[in-house]
Amino acid sequence: MRTIVVTGGATGIGRATAERFRADGDDVVITGRRADILAKTAADLGVKAVVCDATDPAQVERLLDELPERVDALVNNAGGNTDFGRPDGDLAQLKANWLANLEANLISAVLTTTALAPRLTTAVIHLGSIAGARGPGSYGASKAALAMWNVDVATELGPRGVTSNVVAPGFTAETEFFQGRLTAERRESLLQATLTKREGQVDDIAGTIHFLASPAARHLTGHVLHVNGGAFVTR
Repeated sequence: MRTIVVTGGATGIGRATAERFRADGDDVVITGRRADILAKTAADLGVKAVVCDATDPAQVERLLDELPERVDALVNNAGGNTDFGRPDGDLAQLKANWLANLEANLISAVLTTTALAPRLTTAVIHLGSIAGARGPGSYGASKAALAMWNVDVATELGPRGVTSNVVAPGFTAETEFFQGRLTAERRESLLQATLTKREGQVDDIAGTIHFLASPAARHLTGHVLHVNGGAFVTR
């Protein structure tokens, strides 16, 4: 039986990922900042929940006390576009907005991975975004930085047989990402940008994450896997 840690595991892609691993009989630990939602998901899925803000070093250190000495896979799912709902303003506000996205999407993964690295046995999977390849602003920059840092993680952990990869979703329905701000017109444009002409589902992303933690992916590391229905293609 494996132990899987999923940050931001209470909703959306994180929840679907926790559910996918739990279906294998794995021990799953989900983390997040919202205790009530976290507790409900844990009860629904039969997993363990630990309240932890992954951007807070002290909380990440306390998380270690709740985990076993062996962690098979870490899924750095916590994050999102913190620009939604934040005000525009002067240069000081601009700096605050950029730092917020960097903390949510990069620093959270850096802290959690660094803390758990001595215990990891198999894989680290980071949640990137199509925005990391072609998105504007601080959110896109934070996901691009995550992709570059992933190579460092793969280099450090590779000799121990631990892989590190980024899964980069495109538009994925039924998540909290747009925080109620997605218009029908924008949704249609995102759909039409795909080659498959279907919206991504959380299970699509969870399935890719599950594969990366499996023996079938043991020689795949240092990569960004785009899961977007062809909205962004690589060569």
